[in-house]
Parts: sequence; C-alpha cells; structure tokens
Amino acid sequence: MDYSQFLMMPQEMGLLAVFLLVFLYDTFMPERSQRGLPLFTAIIFGIYTVLSLFVCCTAGTAFGGMFETNGATWAIKAILAAGTFIVLLQAAKWTNSEFVSVRRGEFYELLLLTLFGMYLMVSARHFLLFVIGLETASLPIAALAAFEKRYYESHEAAAKYIFTAVFSSAIFLMGISFVYGLSGSLYFNDIAMAVAGEPSALLIVAIAFVIAGVGFKLSLVPFHLWTADVYQGAPTAVTAYLSVVSKGAAAFSFLIVLVQVFGAAYSDVWEWMLYALIVLTITIGNLFAMRQRNLKRFLAFSSISQAGYIMLGVIAVNAVGMASLMYYVLVYVFSNLAAFGVIAAIERVSGKTTIDDYNGLFKTNPWLAFTMMLAMFSLGGIPPFAGFFSKFFIFVGACQQGSVAIYVLVFIALLNTIISLYYYLLVVKAMFISQDDCVVPAFKSVCTERVALVLCTLGIVFLGIVSCFYTRLSDISVTSFPGL
Repeated sequence: MDYSQFLMMPQEMGLLAVFLLVFLYDTFMPERSQRGLPLFTAIIFGIYTVLSLFVCCTAGTAFGGMFETNGATWAIKAILAAGTFIVLLQAAKWTNSEFVSVRRGEFYELLLLTLFGMYLMVSARHFLLFVIGLETASLPIAALAAFEKRYYESHEAAAKYIFTAVFSSAIFLMGISFVYGLSGSLYFNDIAMAVAGEPSALLIVAIAFVIAGVGFKLSLVPFHLWTADVYQGAPTAVTAYLSVVSKGAAAFSFLIVLVQVFGAAYSDVWEWMLYALIVLTITIGNLFAMRQRNLKRFLAFSSISQAGYIMLGVIAVNAVGMASLMYYVLVYVFSNLAAFGVIAAIERVSGKTTIDDYNGLFKTNPWLAFTMMLAMFSLGGIPPFAGFFSKFFIFVGACQQGSVAIYVLVFIALLNTIISLYYYLLVVKAMFISQDDCVVPAFKSVCTERVALVLCTLGIVFLGIVSCFYTRLSDISVTSFPGL
C-alpha cells in the first residue's frame, strides 16, 4: 500500500490529530485539570479550523479513485469545521455542568468522530466509502442525543433518531444494490456511464430509494417526522450541531451523488422527484413552524423549510447552483447557530425555551435579544443581512436552468419566504414589542458563549456585505467541476 496517499487527506488527518489530542487529554490528565478539556478542545480545534480555511489542499484522488479532494470539497469541509468550532464554544459551559462533566470527554470524541464521517461522505467517489462515512456520521449522534440521561425526552430523541437512521440506511443500501445490479460497479464514474442510456424501471426505483435514504438525513418532507422530537429532546448543543453541520454535509453529498452519478438521468427521472420534495418541504416546514411555541421545535421546522431552499441548489445542476448551495450552507451556519446560541445561554440559566418566555427579553438582556433578532432576520431573508443574499443566489442559480417549471418552483419558494417572515418576526415581536414582564432574568453569559455569538453576528452582517465570499466559492465550483 502506498501510504503517501494519506497526504491527499490533510483535513481528515488534521481532524484525527485533534481527536487523538482530545482523547489523550481526557484519558491521562489528572482530575483537577479535566475542567480545562472544553477550552483545550476549542483552542486546538480553532487552530485546525483556521488552517482549514486558509490552507487549500492539492486536488487529486486516492485509494484507487474512491476518495477525491478538490477546491469544492476543501471549501465545504472548512465550512463544516467553522460550524463545529462555534458549537464547541457554545457547549463549553454545558459540558462542565454537574450532570455532564463525568462524560465530557465522550461528548467531544463523538462529535469529532461524526465530523470525520461527514468528511468521508463529502470526498467519497465510491458508494462503499460513502456508506462508511454516512454511518460514521450518523450513529454517534444517537449517543449524543441521549447525553442528558436524566431526562426522558433525551432518551426518546435518541431512540427516534437511531430507528430513523437504521431505516434510512436500509432504504439507501437497497437503492445502491439496485444501482450495482445495473452497472456492476460502485464507483461514481462507472455508474454514471452505465446509466447514461434510456432509463429503466429499475433505475427509477433505485434513484427513488437513494433520494429517500438521503432525504431522511436532510429531513426532507415526507421523511421529516423524526426532526422536531429529536431537536426538542436532544441537548441544545447537539441540536445545533445536528441542524447545521450534519445538514450541510448531507446537502453537499446529496448534490455530488445526484449530479455526478445520476446526472445523465436528470430530466428523465429525478428532476420531478426533487420538484415535488422541494415544494412539500418548504411549504409544510413553514406551515408547521407557525404553530410551534417551543423554540427548539420552532427551529426544527424552520430547518426543514431551509432544507427545501438548499435543495434548489441541487436542482440547478450547474456551477452557480453548487456555489449557491455552499454559500447558503455557510450563511445558515452563522444564522442558525446564533439562534441556538441564544437559546442555549437562556436555557442554561433559566430553563426557559418557549417563545412566550422571551416576551420583553430586550428589557433584561438586550444583547441576546439583538443577536436573536439578527438571526431571525437572516433566516427570514431580510436585507441587508446574509440570509437575503443566500436566498437570492440560490434562486438565481435555479433560474439559470431556464424552464417554465423551475420558474414556477422558484415562485412558490418566494411565496413561502413571505410566509416564513411571519413566524420569524413573531420571535422578534415577543422580544421587543411585547409589554409583558420578562421571565428571563438579566444575566451575563460566559466568555465562550459570548465569543460564539460575536462570531455568528459578524458572519450574519459581513457575509451579506462582503462579496468576495460568494465570488470565491463561485470560482472554486467552476474550477472543481468544469463539466457543470
């Protein structure tokens, strides 16, 4: 075996190095130093994240073409690392709490392990490696969801997630077995050549199974029924990670699988499948979000709706769509984590998680209310914040396809954007306009929480103003996938 192939995996190798350092600290440091593990992990992972953002790796393949790295995979991994870094900052105080501290090392090790699996999914060009990455990313999240063992809701969240993961993996593998029967290979390129002809009934069924399997990971409608219960029951830090990092990795991997493997069958097979899924996902996510009073369930249905918008980047099947998808995920990382950061800080102090509990929040905690307002504005797509531009670019990328059907689809998405403004502004109304006395006392969040919220606020503001971010992602997409 040529071990120099591992040089094609600098981000994965760096992540494994971080994992080993965290494991050694957790295993061998004395008890009096264990409380420093969250800060230690955040610092070394922060260094790793900075290197991921600014040190681009060489494009190429490894392990017989099973693993590929290029500018696009490097960019999405850097975005996932940035999101994970913010989650680590937000979780630092929680992992040192009385009931979690005994298992704080396991939390960080499981979290880093899931991120490694997502990296494999992003770079996989062979379905065997893709499934290994998928399971590595999925199964530890069930343990993370059950981390608050004293709460029944946490157990329920873990059980629902693990059952969903098992069934979705079974459906996905069934689809892959059909694909293997058609092509005789699990390599993406070989399958693409084998399905380039007239689509057969078996191919249609196979693609439907593949879309359904990945649809569970993205919580697309009708595969979304686990989402709200898991988001509500899991610890807030885990929910934040699941809603942002896991969803971003699944969305990019979904795009690669559909475009590179089944791109030749796009107009004949999976175009209309995705049209239906996108309309259902955006609409049903919005309608159910309007009914929620618990903020974690509220953001669960919001994330379902956001997944539908992300899928517009997939349906575009062009370089603009890929760049828009990566930019949307980048903006979504900062916007959603800002909201979850505020929720986590308030929940830690007061245990309050409903919209009604936020009535008059501006009077007692103006900075938290301001950050939550920016997050809601960005998620709703209100200019000049980053969420407006992410939706604008995703709509432009989809419209470049030029068909009447895609114009109708984008129009429906625009109407749903207006609907989403209603429920996002309900949170803002509660914080700034409601005259009720706030049940959340005035408090000062810990340093790591403040740093995470400042980073999210800067991301929401500057990603919408500084155009070089999208331009850079657009150049990377064109260079990495010149055929699109």
